[in-house]
Amino acid sequence: MPSAQQQAENATRAVLEQLPTLAHRGLVVKAPPGAGKTTLVAQAAATLTRSSSPCPVIAQTNSQADHLVRRFTDDHPHLRIARFTGVDHTAPHDLQAHSGIHVSTRIEDLEPTADIIVGTAMKWATVTDRRWPWGIIDEAYQMRSDILLRTAHLFNQALFVGDPGQLDPFSTVKTDRFADMAHDPMNSAVAVALANNPDLPVHSLPVSWRLPPSAIPLISEAFYPRTPFQAGSNASDRTLTFPNAGMRTPADRVIEHAARTGWALFELPARTTHHLDSEAFHAALRIAERLLIRGATATCEQDPGGHTLCPGDIAIGTTHRIQVDHLRALLARHYPRLHGIAIDTANRLQGCERRVTIVLHPLSGRGNASAFHLDAGRLCVLTSRHRHACIIVARAGIYELLDAHPSNDPVRPGLIPKIPDGWEAHHTVLAHLAEHTIPAASRDVIPMCRS
Repeated sequence: MPSAQQQAENATRAVLEQLPTLAHRGLVVKAPPGAGKTTLVAQAAATLTRSSSPCPVIAQTNSQADHLVRRFTDDHPHLRIARFTGVDHTAPHDLQAHSGIHVSTRIEDLEPTADIIVGTAMKWATVTDRRWPWGIIDEAYQMRSDILLRTAHLFNQALFVGDPGQLDPFSTVKTDRFADMAHDPMNSAVAVALANNPDLPVHSLPVSWRLPPSAIPLISEAFYPRTPFQAGSNASDRTLTFPNAGMRTPADRVIEHAARTGWALFELPARTTHHLDSEAFHAALRIAERLLIRGATATCEQDPGGHTLCPGDIAIGTTHRIQVDHLRALLARHYPRLHGIAIDTANRLQGCERRVTIVLHPLSGRGNASAFHLDAGRLCVLTSRHRHACIIVARAGIYELLDAHPSNDPVRPGLIPKIPDGWEAHHTVLAHLAEHTIPAASRDVIPMCRS
């Protein structure tokens, strides 16, 4: 059987070799977390620009677009890269200062001198008088179909690259009135492309280079039941050790367990708290603090000699912006050692990678289970950012909450139900975490008054 490296190379080669002679209107590439989507996009752009210069690349956010420009510049320094920006976005200084990157808000300034032009979907939608042979849509499963409609005129053929298991497209306005319509704008670009072009070739990237072997069985079963994949590393490649002795607190036990197994659930006593749970916030921050105090050292294929964790190696993921704000405020007041760790929502952590992630469970402390909190894509993002270990912080009682709020999404004619179902995905994750649960002792819980 081919090695993981060989399987990944074969899958990438199959995509790149098919592009120049593709007779269909497009090609879809599905990829699990950390499978090398950005690398593939860079290689595909370099391949397509040989025959159709320039090649438009469509990202979904400004941060994604800026990241793609950096990767293109690093991987293909011989190509002329352009960043197509909106008037309300200032490109980062490193892009503006780079001699090989041209930044402008006007497509007329970029087209004559660029091999690859990168911009957000909303910015590309302002271009009405250009057309190219090819276009690349990155994170295509997170692109709304109405945005695809506004950009489809830009190219004859398109390469769609994305992760089908993560967050669906979202809108800041209510879209319930479109739910039964064939042209629901909240459908993803890929879903609409395949519905109207069922013969489009679909490829899959079979290897995750981010997730450790300990994460693959759960993430695959819970979120990618129809797209199996494997880890690019071996269990012996990834280790997390602690040179400094612990104090036998629950926080120490939880990081030690996560280091051994790749997973841990730090379970606080059951209580309804809704969005703001000071005890859970402090628990997450204390766990991150213990990782640094204990001198956690990670080894992997990239650092076989070992790397001592610093704040930039840790992320705390949440569901709501208000939780992010409170966590950052608590960090600033009580945890100066943690300055530099990433704290953000699943939406903003999408695409992020850290050595260790700490997750505030979306259903922790809630009195109900809404569709928003049950969303499988949100849980998938939160639990698939790590290279070594993922630690979930949650209050007891989520099993009972799920049983009290079974999935009851209406079946809509003509629409294919989302797989996996969020309710089922949550149960799958909880069943796995049952073997990795560390209860919080009362002395380890921070009193509410400290918030």
